[in-house]
Amino acid sequence: MNQSAGRREFLKYAAAVTVGTGLLTTAGRAQGQGSGAKLRKACQYNMLPKGLKDAEKFALAKKCGFEGIELNRPLEDLAAAQEMGALAKQAGVPIHGIVNGWGGPLSDPKPENVAKGIASMETSLKCAKAAGADAVLLVPAVVNEEVGYGEAWERSQKNIRTLLPLAKELQVIIAVENVWNKFLLSPLEFAKYVDQFDDPWLKAYIDVGNMIQFGFAQDWLRTVGKRIVRIHLKDFRRKTNSFTTTLLEGDVNWPQVRKALEEIGYHGYLTPELGQGDEAFLTDLVGRIDKIIAMKTA
Repeated sequence: MNQSAGRREFLKYAAAVTVGTGLLTTAGRAQGQGSGAKLRKACQYNMLPKGLKDAEKFALAKKCGFEGIELNRPLEDLAAAQEMGALAKQAGVPIHGIVNGWGGPLSDPKPENVAKGIASMETSLKCAKAAGADAVLLVPAVVNEEVGYGEAWERSQKNIRTLLPLAKELQVIIAVENVWNKFLLSPLEFAKYVDQFDDPWLKAYIDVGNMIQFGFAQDWLRTVGKRIVRIHLKDFRRKTNSFTTTLLEGDVNWPQVRKALEEIGYHGYLTPELGQGDEAFLTDLVGRIDKIIAMKTA
């Protein structure tokens, strides 16, 4: 395909995505999915204090005001994952997802590295099922000196498709996230990437802080829209080019983010991806998320 034809195809798709986003907003409001939609506060397992047993960690998370837990990595021992899931559910903070991580990029040219990535995702999907979660975060590809953008796109899609039958069997969604991997650098590309799978077991995971260096969270949310199954919360300062240690202290336009969540009818978990903290930090963090949820959407 020549460059001119590729550009025409992309612009045509961009127009379709924009129209589709507008239709989604209208449909979401008509069906009552926007107003009053439940937004659930979750935290990552590694944000909870060390030195506590799992039951104590989950009890603390519940006490602080969280409603769910995301595991930062999969457990290979599925019996242990099942036990952890039961403890979390009993405490009132069910495990909602697993972070698969960066190991073995599915865009890698070396078969042995791809095999490592496939195996890791299979473990993550099985761990999610055992723990009672229904989503696994996947970094879909990495663009670098050896892997071009087009190669990353084609290779990662090919390899992810081999995982979709297992995802369907286990009823666990593969959720690809926007991260600092030099890939999927615009919401239009992100939407197109997800749409090309045309599969209900492949969705989007949006981190509202990861694009602030070069974009705007509310734009990504509105464009990716109905494809979003999970959301990470972080804040970022453009002036210092760094993430903040908590929320509401950077350049994320939180009122617009909240409005966008309402417009697309998102209901589900909002999970901060921050450092470990004590009870005071976690309680304060819940209060900050509550402030975001309470922001006006009209």
